[in-house]
Amino acid sequence: MNRVFVCSCFGVTEEQVRSHAEAGACTPRQIASACKAGTDCGGCVRRIQALLGRGACPRRQLADQGGPVLAELPDAA
Repeated sequence: MNRVFVCSCFGVTEEQVRSHAEAGACTPRQIASACKAGTDCGGCVRRIQALLGRGACPRRQLADQGGPVLAELPDAA
């Protein structure tokens, strides 16, 4: 299996970031809450932003339609 690491500090892969995005994490901060990526040195934040920008985020579609975006996420502060 070919693993491409996004966050070396915490060993987070592209696949994990995509998985969290599919589960509803649409911002680097939400990804950080889910797996700590981007919370140490910060060198991966731009990469995370790029990954989030490429994929279809289900919650982004809800936001575009004016629906509640973060209601189901526990850390939606």
